[in-house]
Amino acid sequence: MKRPTFSLLIFCALLSTTLGFAQELSISGFVDDAQDDPVMYANVLLMKAQDSTIVNGVSTNEQGFFLFDKLSQDNYLVKFSFLGFKDVYQSVELTENIDLGTVVLEEDSEQLDEINIIARKPTLKKEADRLVFNIENTALIEGNMMQVLKSTPGILVLDNSIQVKNTTPTVYINDKKVHLTNDELAQLLEGSSASNIKSVEVITNPSAKYDAESGAVINIVMSKNLVTGYRGNVFGNYTQGVFPRYDAGMSHFFKNEKIDFFANYTYSHDKINRDQDNTVNYLDQNNQITDVFNSRINRNTWSNTHNFNFNFDYSIDDSNTLSLSSNMLVMPYFKYLVRNNTDILDGAQNLDSYLFTDNASNDKKHNLGFDLDYVHKFKKAGERISANAHYTTFDYNRDQNVLSDYFDADDTFLQTTAFRTDNNQHTNIFTGQLDYVLPLSDTSVFEVGAKTSNIQSESDITQFDINNGVETVDVNNTNAFDYDETIFAGYINYSKDWEKLSLSLGLRAEQTDITGVSVLDNVTNKQDYLEWFPTASLSYAFSDNFSLYTNYKRSIQRPDYQNLNPFQFFLNDFTIVSGNPALQPILTDHAVIGSSFYKYFTVEAYYKISKNNIYELPRQDNSSNTITYLPFNFDNTREFGFDFHASFYVTNKWSVYAVTSFYNIEDNAKFDGVDVQQDQWSNYSVLQNDFTFLKDGSLNASLTMLYIGKNIQGYRILEDRIVSMLSISKSLWNNKAVLSLSAEDLFNTQDFDETTRYLNQSSSSRIDIDNRFVKLGFRYKFGNTNLETNQRTKAQQETERLEIKNN
Repeated sequence: MKRPTFSLLIFCALLSTTLGFAQELSISGFVDDAQDDPVMYANVLLMKAQDSTIVNGVSTNEQGFFLFDKLSQDNYLVKFSFLGFKDVYQSVELTENIDLGTVVLEEDSEQLDEINIIARKPTLKKEADRLVFNIENTALIEGNMMQVLKSTPGILVLDNSIQVKNTTPTVYINDKKVHLTNDELAQLLEGSSASNIKSVEVITNPSAKYDAESGAVINIVMSKNLVTGYRGNVFGNYTQGVFPRYDAGMSHFFKNEKIDFFANYTYSHDKINRDQDNTVNYLDQNNQITDVFNSRINRNTWSNTHNFNFNFDYSIDDSNTLSLSSNMLVMPYFKYLVRNNTDILDGAQNLDSYLFTDNASNDKKHNLGFDLDYVHKFKKAGERISANAHYTTFDYNRDQNVLSDYFDADDTFLQTTAFRTDNNQHTNIFTGQLDYVLPLSDTSVFEVGAKTSNIQSESDITQFDINNGVETVDVNNTNAFDYDETIFAGYINYSKDWEKLSLSLGLRAEQTDITGVSVLDNVTNKQDYLEWFPTASLSYAFSDNFSLYTNYKRSIQRPDYQNLNPFQFFLNDFTIVSGNPALQPILTDHAVIGSSFYKYFTVEAYYKISKNNIYELPRQDNSSNTITYLPFNFDNTREFGFDFHASFYVTNKWSVYAVTSFYNIEDNAKFDGVDVQQDQWSNYSVLQNDFTFLKDGSLNASLTMLYIGKNIQGYRILEDRIVSMLSISKSLWNNKAVLSLSAEDLFNTQDFDETTRYLNQSSSSRIDIDNRFVKLGFRYKFGNTNLETNQRTKAQQETERLEIKNN
């Protein structure tokens, strides 16, 4: 490859060096591949020929050029290496400035084949406080982030609700908290490509550096862009459920010596169906049925969603890195239509009357989150300080129209009721965090940090009664709500590794100040409290095949501002959804003892007690025949159980993950002065199989079966169900394209029944969610898709992983 201009500049530089320092010499040259293209960032090592002592090492630049200067006369050995290429050695007797010209590296096909085979296997590693599910370069990355979570051991996704061990986890991306509600998080994950995911960490015992709200943490670790230059992909998916839906998008990656950039954009167009049958038995003072409301409900939602997320890392120098990242969700169109047909029966099951209700709303919202990070690494290995600033802005608007027509048992029209609501919400979230990591020795690490956060939310609702087309403000259901939450936190954490023993101790303190104001009725609710949150983890390895561990954590779950908002949303004249401004935070103590043996099996026992646990319950008013879905604080919820995990390869191309958990949940609360206690034993079991087919490993399949036994959730008994998922992917055109096919609910067993029976409460539901579908996807990769990652970068990343593990 000719480089006349660049070579002339190098010659002038060498000449000036020679004139200025006659006693110092240099070695220079270029590194190309067999196609005469420069090999960027190849490793060039200079060693003494006598004993192979390393004198210096450099990387080639974008033109493939390298330079060793300020050398003394001696005999040297120069080694050229690059991942995917054969090593090249050249001997140099240095008596004058030497230009080695162009060194050509040849591809090492055997090494590349070996890397491809290994990279396609998802791996699962069980640690004392977490499961690490590594999926980099496997078939799982061809879907979206939500599909990856559904395939991750230890995570349960039902109706877009993410759970870990019967709790709602806090989701992080690259250790950055995602400030989204459950529905918004599901939309973000559904619309975000998984192509850049390295691993998913299910952290059941987060250290003190995580927020105290993080009773369990899912940390989605995005891989660094190891391929130099630019690459990208475009993708599209077609899903056939009850209705068709589709999404399409693109991802872009760029890396050079200073910059590592990733961006992803997805557009989703969805129509989703949900059917539900409800029965509410209204009772008299003797708990005898007086009225029965049987409702057949069909709900359809239409939505257009734009998701954009990016991460920009800039290496100022070897010690300082600046990063800007963002997760943005914009939903300019969301249409919600609920058709409700309700039969009203008397106590003898005779039809008294019936009604038809249409509940239609048009929403639009956006949720934009931004993170700015700075990391400084000190000269001491592992010592670093990092700072994070986060800002989220959220806007939501809903225009709702509800119309109900009433008929008697003889089909005679009785009346029409109609109303409209206008609801708006604006929220700002600000956080700032500072963390310092100090290795005290090769085997011990001390961490300290502080964080402050503030949430400011303003919302309002106006309800209009409609009579003969004339709107009148309903003052009883019109209000404004202002919410302000400030948290100051600090933590310390210490970890120490001995030959067989590992210890981690942490303590976090959080001061919380909350003010909620119902503006129009002039009611203010304040909370002000300081809580301490210890964490501890201890493990002992008796041998390579047997270890014991135990851990403990105290955590908090604050009621979110939506649950504290006292607004009432009428789904129809008899069904209401409301918040509860009197909610108190949940405090949970969680202890685990477990054992891992033969690297494949784990047995755990755990105990968890939660004070003020929050559940949304259907509370029926038997005097007015209305039912309100309202969040309540329970006195306590106690849970204990036993888990059995297994993860292993049956053959070189067939891996299995299996878990079964037997657990008991007991809920205790007081309603109307009466203590209510219910408990239920249940089982949760998973069998996941991952397969690789064909000699080149280009065909992959995954089959997951999940059994959720009968369980209790806040006095609601949920019957058992079986969840099934199948995914197949085939690489095409020398791995430049991927065709994927997936299906869920193969046996139509994911619909479920739930019942509520206590005191004078008696209701039940049959829920049919639109989760039985077939999905066809295609992804095409372009740009620099060859393995051109140099050894130096890989070595640095391995070091970084070790540093993270020691934290």
